[in-house]
Amino acid sequence: QVQLLESGGGLVQAGGSLRLSCAASGRSFGGDSMAWFRQAPGKEREFVAGIVDGDASTYYGNSVKGRFTISRDNFENTAYLQMDTLKPEDTAVYFCAAYNTLGVLTAAHGYRYWGQGTRVTVSS
Repeated sequence: QVQLLESGGGLVQAGGSLRLSCAASGRSFGGDSMAWFRQAPGKEREFVAGIVDGDASTYYGNSVKGRFTISRDNFENTAYLQMDTLKPEDTAVYFCAAYNTLGVLTAAHGYRYWGQGTRVTVSS
């Protein structure tokens, strides 16, 4: 059974940092794209960051560019999201996604596997 397990969420003050982890089990994602999305209350799921396996190219949503960094460790089958200079508007549940079937990194419906999410709350 394939599972993605996110961790690292929590409460942090504005300007602070958090590091999210996404540990995969049941299947290696070494050859697949992985991404982070987030969903705030009453809003649609939003692309945050993605990483392509082949050349490790990374892509970011406009609202997080320059503040967030996505990375992966294929040996550990884990993806990470380093979040710096956090803002209250970053408050959301953050989801890890893997195995993109559409070739469009930013499209949530293109991912086959999802984690349950980890909540991030940024206080002002």
